[in-house]
Amino acid sequence: MTTDAPNCAKKSRGRPKVFDREAALDKAMTLFWQHGYEATSLADLVEATGAKAPTLYAEFTNKEGLFRAVLDRYITQFAAKQEAQLFCDDKTLEQALSDYFSAVAACFTSADTPAGCFIITTSSALAASSEQVACTIKARHAMQEQTLVRFLDDRRDKGELPTDCDTTGLARYLCCLLQGMSVSAREGACFAALSGVADTTLRILPELITAYRPR
Repeated sequence: MTTDAPNCAKKSRGRPKVFDREAALDKAMTLFWQHGYEATSLADLVEATGAKAPTLYAEFTNKEGLFRAVLDRYITQFAAKQEAQLFCDDKTLEQALSDYFSAVAACFTSADTPAGCFIITTSSALAASSEQVACTIKARHAMQEQTLVRFLDDRRDKGELPTDCDTTGLARYLCCLLQGMSVSAREGACFAALSGVADTTLRILPELITAYRPR
């Protein structure tokens, strides 16, 4: 008598899911941007990215490492593109600043990302326990100011600003304006409102330039 052989074939498990680093960074960026560094837990990041904690640790070492990678991605995707508006020889000083502020306002109020500036939002709620992250954010703030100084120095060399203009002081003023725009966006200000602030700044630019000259 014959019997049917038992079906011992196991179901194929398929290939393990490949870790999508860029997708994970984008999802982590949204969390950090919305809630800040301190309020975003590793459990939140695991849930948002769909990656297991060991995978995130293997890729980024810890939450701080993940944040640094997210910050680099933010700079590449957003900040660097905004700052590129400044460095175009075909633009006047006023047009370059106008395009820069417009790009910033569009980013701060985009429906595709949390409101405001990622860097300013995450830095505003940092605690003493995040000293290393705070230093990283502070360094990036300094880079933004240095970029504006470089832009203004270049325009001064081209004769669009007085030779005795305090470009460092003027750049610091513009950075404070950008921080205020970020806070306003977080509070619900729309693109038109932020653009209005930028337009006012450009209208009084001659007076600002005069204010940042030796008396």
